[in-house]
Amino acid sequence: MEFRKFGNKYVVRMDRPEEVVSTLKQFCQAQGITLGWIMGIGAVNKVKVGLFETANREYHSSILEGDFEITSLLGNISTMNGEVYLHLHINLADKKHQTYGGHLNEAYISATGEFLIEVIDGNVEREFSEEVGLNLYKFR
Repeated sequence: MEFRKFGNKYVVRMDRPEEVVSTLKQFCQAQGITLGWIMGIGAVNKVKVGLFETANREYHSSILEGDFEITSLLGNISTMNGEVYLHLHINLADKKHQTYGGHLNEAYISATGEFLIEVIDGNVEREFSEEVGLNLYKFR
């Protein structure tokens, strides 16, 4: 991974075979980033995506393998229990231009990944919501 900083923004490049989620989390920890936005594009060859089924509060994930373009990666940075917490979603396209998407658990770079991180000065903590079954922003 390589990066440059411009004011409150970072431009980040990942190379194969870096794993996107863990690399971004480690980067945020190293740079002291506790609140912000992430967006990205690139190419990956193994991705674990998930979906939260609200009716029964169950999380389901699938592993996709093959050549995929990241057509959009969006997410936010916050903290939970004082640790960096990333909430990322991804859309992918395969060689037939079929798309897949969901909550991003992990993705492995096959060619390159290009990401922009915008830092917000502050901190928003998360906590688990028994009612919803997810880790939600905590504002109280």
